[in-house]
Amino acid sequence: MRDRDRGPIMTLREGRSLDLRSAVVGCLPALVGVGLFSAVINVLALTGSVYMLQVYDRVLPSQSVPTLVGFTVGMLGLYAIYGLLDFVRLRVLVRIGSRLHRSLQQKVFALSLSLPLIGDADSVRMQPLRDLDQLRGFLSGLGPTVVFDAPWIPFYLVIIYLLHPALGVLATVGAIVVVLLTVVAELLARRPAARASEALLEQRTLAESGRRNAEVVQAMGLSARLGQRWDAVIHGYLNHQERLSDIVGAAGSLSKTLRMALQSLVLGLGAYLVIGGEASPGVIIASSILLGRSLAPVDAAIANWRGFLAFRHSYSQLAAAMSAFEGRNNLMELPPPQVMLAVEELTIAPPGLQKPTVVSVSFQLSRGAGMAILGPSGSGKTTLVRALVGVWQPLRGTVRLDGASLDQWNSERLGIHIGYLPQDVELFDGTVADNISRFGGKDDPKGVLAAARAAGIDKMIMRMPEGFQTRVGEGGMALSGGQRQLIGLARALYGDPFLVVLDEPNSNLDVEGDASLAGAILAVRQRGGIVIIVAHRPSALTNIDKVLVMSKGMLHSFGSREDVLANVIRPFPSAAERPFSRAVVESRNRTELNV
Repeated sequence: MRDRDRGPIMTLREGRSLDLRSAVVGCLPALVGVGLFSAVINVLALTGSVYMLQVYDRVLPSQSVPTLVGFTVGMLGLYAIYGLLDFVRLRVLVRIGSRLHRSLQQKVFALSLSLPLIGDADSVRMQPLRDLDQLRGFLSGLGPTVVFDAPWIPFYLVIIYLLHPALGVLATVGAIVVVLLTVVAELLARRPAARASEALLEQRTLAESGRRNAEVVQAMGLSARLGQRWDAVIHGYLNHQERLSDIVGAAGSLSKTLRMALQSLVLGLGAYLVIGGEASPGVIIASSILLGRSLAPVDAAIANWRGFLAFRHSYSQLAAAMSAFEGRNNLMELPPPQVMLAVEELTIAPPGLQKPTVVSVSFQLSRGAGMAILGPSGSGKTTLVRALVGVWQPLRGTVRLDGASLDQWNSERLGIHIGYLPQDVELFDGTVADNISRFGGKDDPKGVLAAARAAGIDKMIMRMPEGFQTRVGEGGMALSGGQRQLIGLARALYGDPFLVVLDEPNSNLDVEGDASLAGAILAVRQRGGIVIIVAHRPSALTNIDKVLVMSKGMLHSFGSREDVLANVIRPFPSAAERPFSRAVVESRNRTELNV
């Protein structure tokens, strides 16, 4: 059997060292560099103030053109360095965001595939891929520059104070007011931002649900009713967005007004000090420029406020998602299962619920066994098989392969040894070969062909327009229901897995398909594997030696096929039924399979 665990999705165990915190720590050296660039940039930002101070205090009194030219050339050179460093800083930030994204993308993608299987309210709201994109977008933009520039506000205020204490006091009071305004805006915007984010998620969920069920919506005329739900969701989202925009906009407008007023007050105070002979004329312009520079990070913070809020929300959500899966990382590699499947007192509830739908099921199968699970709709058959393959986690009890419980396995390694055909077969957009090989068949064409032959569909595939390279479309829309089911069966058989679980594998099959299914079941048993099928039709019981009957979420009976079916289905009609046709009796017997 070929080792296919080295696929495009990094295992959680391999990605442990790339959790969110360590990924951010890995970016620290580059962030330190950005901090150094910011330090030089903020010092160079004094160029304008110093230039104006020299022009007013030296050039104008001396009427010296060479002096003016010298100061101007120096000023232009410093601004050139300023622009170059600012450009380099932005380029470094873009690469920091990209590095963080690359270091986490595979693990976060694995998380996004696992979250739907948890099913609780928190996991439904988590969108790790979107959160990771949000982190990258923020780090690659102007938002981080505010963080590096803000600590320099006191530096500029000290410079203003050195020009004159009165100017320093006025600038400090104004800066405190503007900063307090920013803090108040953050507190007021926190709740609307959270609600807007939840409303946006609800909007996307509804849109995706409508897209997945487009056929039902069109056929049953549900567009108008879904449109009403959509209007309600959008109305709430827009209300929260409007409130958030009002808060951020008000803070921005008030901050801008205060900054302009402060600069004018500084000019006026400077003029008053010049009239009184307490300051030189250059101080008027220099102090105004310095004040504007000192408050620039505050203005930038307000302008990027939504980005800050989104970054904080995405970071906390992503950290919570990664923390939820942290315990699954350190798993030792186990030998391939070859002997036994044991189910011990298994109690299962759907993800996110505590009320069990399957209670205390126990059985054991040895290699070469074939078992059918029978029972009426709602008896817990599908719930049971989802737990057998590790899709749903049990509330109590254990599923073991060769003595090791499923939670001792890494999911990627375990998937090699399990073949699963769900009740609703979903194929991925790609070729037939891609889907059969679980997207690993480019290096294993023989394995793809062997799986197709095991499912009895190799000839059917070769009759397709492009054979194994035929694209199936999103969800397998280019294929019939029976073709999707048979390709799903071949996917389940790919790599000769030890445990093969098939949930109603013949629901869309014709007589020829039933024969292929029977042959596949026999082949798995003959090579020492274990086959479990959920069945409603008697044809699926061919080549099965064990039967488990579920009733109301509990194990009704389990044993050999002959013994169990003898108690479940009456083999011949009673005397009162003999006048009925053979077809009527067979129809009744098929119904009685669903005890």
